Amino acid sequence: MAEAERIIDTPDITGTEGDGEAAPEGQDTGATAEAGATAVDRSAATRRRRVILLFCVALVAYLIDLGSKMLVVAKLEHQEPIELIGDWLKLDAIRNSGAAFGFGEAFTFIFTAIAATVIVVIARLARKLYSLPWAIALGLLLGGALGNLTDRIFRAPGVFEGAVVDFIAPAHFAIFNLADSAIVCGGILIVLLSFKGLDPDGTVHKD
Repeated sequence: MAEAERIIDTPDITGTEGDGEAAPEGQDTGATAEAGATAVDRSAATRRRRVILLFCVALVAYLIDLGSKMLVVAKLEHQEPIELIGDWLKLDAIRNSGAAFGFGEAFTFIFTAIAATVIVVIARLARKLYSLPWAIALGLLLGGALGNLTDRIFRAPGVFEGAVVDFIAPAHFAIFNLADSAIVCGGILIVLLSFKGLDPDGTVHKD
């Protein structure tokens, strides 16, 4: 997210680069043409589409996670685990007061604050979002963070200390939920985009 934070403090650029305007006197027209080939469309319409995509991805991820947890609580909690692939993959409902995949159970309030911070950072990034893959990655992060934050706020034992519902239980691994999966997928995509040098504002840089 370091690259994303850098974009937040970068002055916004309106309009579309490489839109055919005449180059200033003395400017290398060859360089201008080359830049135009990789120009980023920073029009207001493009940013609006990316922001809409971000929130659509987040909403879908959130609703799927919320629906799955409601179903698990109603049908699976306090029941015997359901085997999906023998002992390799089961559905086993538990309440997790820690972070993703059951880590850090003594820091529930801290993890709640972190999730809320992530949501605020993503909302700020949306002001300068022009990249399609970044919109998808941030949408997954936002949906997953909102899914687990909902549990933290509304589930027992109390507000901001609630236990998250986990139910996907692979063999020899921690039990997790769909919100955790969305967060991990979004995080992996962000790492890949960072390796490729693609920023949330659509520019590509090489270190």
